[in-house]
Amino acid sequence: MATDFVRIDPNSKVPPYEQIRAAVANAAASGRLPVGYKLPTVRALAGELSVAVNTAARAYRELEQAGVVETRGRSGTFIAAGGDRQRAAALAAARRYAETVSRLGIPRQEAVDIVRAALENTGR
Repeated sequence: MATDFVRIDPNSKVPPYEQIRAAVANAAASGRLPVGYKLPTVRALAGELSVAVNTAARAYRELEQAGVVETRGRSGTFIAAGGDRQRAAALAAARRYAETVSRLGIPRQEAVDIVRAALENTGR
């Protein structure tokens, strides 16, 4: 399957478009999806994951806005070079944070709440 880098958890509280967006962003940041990799069309992705076309389209739009992917007209959607360094740095920081809070014994939800509060205080 062309989408083996994405798994949708129907029981998750995280919306499917966000699960897709995060999976693609993480795969791009880790190098699992290299720069220039051609992603499935929106319709193909939606079909393979059994989600609505609008769900897949929203994930691709958000990925494009973040610079993780680029759409080249009728040629398709590809992993972009622009978002790689930023994503990789963010992923590395997130992993360090996850290791730290785990070592400190902080529960997952509390750790997520801490990040959310920190992001809200950045003013962005």
